[in-house]
Amino acid sequence: MLRCAASCMNKPSKSRIRQSFERAAPTYDSAAAIQRHICAELAAGLPAINPARILDAGCGTGHAQTALQARFPAAHAIALDLSSAMLHRVSAPCGRIAGDLEHLPLADASLDLYWSSLAVQWCDLATVLHEARRTLRPDGLLALASLGPETFRELRHAFAGVDAYRHTLAFHSLEEIGQLAAAAGFATVGLKKDQKTAHYADLQTLLRAVKAIGANQIGDGRRPGLMSRSTFQRAEAAIETLRTPAGLPLTYDVITLYARP
Repeated sequence: MLRCAASCMNKPSKSRIRQSFERAAPTYDSAAAIQRHICAELAAGLPAINPARILDAGCGTGHAQTALQARFPAAHAIALDLSSAMLHRVSAPCGRIAGDLEHLPLADASLDLYWSSLAVQWCDLATVLHEARRTLRPDGLLALASLGPETFRELRHAFAGVDAYRHTLAFHSLEEIGQLAAAAGFATVGLKKDQKTAHYADLQTLLRAVKAIGANQIGDGRRPGLMSRSTFQRAEAAIETLRTPAGLPLTYDVITLYARP
């Protein structure tokens, strides 16, 4: 049994997520170095396949489209995102759909590759995986990158002694993702965890970078108003205890999953 079912993973409302990424669309690419690296590693791990129809689920500004279309030039590519502003920045030739990963506007068994890099953490993962299973053909492939519980642990450390509010999303563990995939009808091909770390000059720069990629929505339990200067200074002092020669660290606990129906 799962330690934390998808229903207990508090998420921001869809409208708040959409608004956040609408605002982040102009700044996303300039702040998304780690996101691009994770995308490249997800692509490198793909097995030998020849898909005719590919979905990039939660495509953002479409960075993955370049790699996917270079590798599968004959495939029909579909880019889907909740944010129309993100979709407008997709430059690669592909179909574009403004839509929700939990309710895909696609027919059953219509995809050969369901690809999603750093998008499903904003969703009810059980629902997303069932939709992926529904839309994949029997010989199709799921390629997924999400984030685990150690993600942004430095922010939790910074605010642990400052207030009782939540400052990060709740993330599924590696084991939970594997179990949810199995419950959706997938057979795991590969499941692994890796950590990436970004570094910033100070807390203010770190928080601006998180906002620039649209990752500053956290759902229930968030601070209802603006942070006071004294609160910020205490959080700043706490996170400074984690400083490295490269700067203040920010961890991405990356979980990748390859699975077949």
